[in-house]
Amino acid sequence: MAQSAVPASSTPALPEVAPISLKAIAPWAVFMGILMLVLLYFVGAEQGATALIAGEDVHEWVHDGRHLLGFPCH
Repeated sequence: MAQSAVPASSTPALPEVAPISLKAIAPWAVFMGILMLVLLYFVGAEQGATALIAGEDVHEWVHDGRHLLGFPCH
């Protein structure tokens, strides 16, 4: 009387996933790193002494992000 009411089911085997090589990831990692540095520049330093774009447009677009990341802007 120790039988289970639920039949035992076998777990399906997971398909084997091939590892991704470092050579395949490296270009994307470099690209993302450069993109992050450009974004950090625009949020943190644009409209200051090193401004590349004249006017207040960039400052207004990233104003809240500056405060969120702790950059002073006024």
